Amino acid sequence: MTGSAAAGAHHEFTVAEDGAPRLDLLVAQRLGLSRSQAATLVANGHVLVDGARQKASFRADRGARVVVDVPPPPGREVLPEQLPVSVVFEDEHLIVVDKAAGMVVHPAPGNWTGTLVNALKGRGQGLAEGAAEERAGLVHRLDKDTSGLMVVAKTDQALRVLSKAISERRVMRRYAALCWGHLGDDTTTVDRPIGRDPNDRVRMAVTAGGRPARTDFVRLARFESTDLLRCHLHSGRTHQIRVHLASIGHPIVGDDNYGGGGARKVVGLPPQRHFLHAAWLAFSHPVSGAALEFRSPLPEALRTCLQTVAELPDLIASPNPLEYFGFYRADR
Repeated sequence: MTGSAAAGAHHEFTVAEDGAPRLDLLVAQRLGLSRSQAATLVANGHVLVDGARQKASFRADRGARVVVDVPPPPGREVLPEQLPVSVVFEDEHLIVVDKAAGMVVHPAPGNWTGTLVNALKGRGQGLAEGAAEERAGLVHRLDKDTSGLMVVAKTDQALRVLSKAISERRVMRRYAALCWGHLGDDTTTVDRPIGRDPNDRVRMAVTAGGRPARTDFVRLARFESTDLLRCHLHSGRTHQIRVHLASIGHPIVGDDNYGGGGARKVVGLPPQRHFLHAAWLAFSHPVSGAALEFRSPLPEALRTCLQTVAELPDLIASPNPLEYFGFYRADR
């Protein structure tokens, strides 16, 4: 079950308006689900209106009490798999990986295998058990087609400490992005709430009822039709950087879901890839308190794209072209 309705959760709400939509749409809107998911809940008797089951087409009156019980998902074991995964740091408490684009972070409907969690288990990896098995050890996530650095907890203590550090903004996460067009200033902040797109439940959007989200953008270079940006997350909403840039008219190059997917050949970007990379990660060790810092160079596909738009032939030979543009400078 995706959306904001957690599996195994109990929800109650009162219909506040006259002319409410049909029951499946009403439940979908209130719980952040797709219409088909809501219709399944209704059909299976998990939705009651004033204590009675109704059809998906039923329209509740103003003041009606709607109760929704989302059933827990069926148990599903997360199997270890022998998959390549790049490890940049590891000790008995945590592991830092450089995730490849195209790899889903954790198992979910449609992607029960081939994920980062499967790969870590395939290494014989002990992961924190404080989270659900399919999200074992995960402190934060990256989108499937976003590459770069992630920290994963091996112990419940590390998971608690690192998760708190994330929520208190004590973990530095910087992303490299290439966007279409040119920002109005060299530094731009987008502070707009993000929630499910009411017209497409698999997408996110800036919405009045969304959760607070803020992203700072620093322009590192301006090319003919694109800007190279360093992105600083102050919150961790789903698709946050992608949604915020799209909301100001500058979608990420190659982002098919948020309006930046065209002209791939012009910028030398392969299919199923957008230009977003988690390139810089720093935090205090959850046990020793030691300062840890990690840098990930651009993957080959993004180096090629950057060399194409920058028109600098020697750039592709650089071990990490981001250094050339001052990405890791603390004063920028």
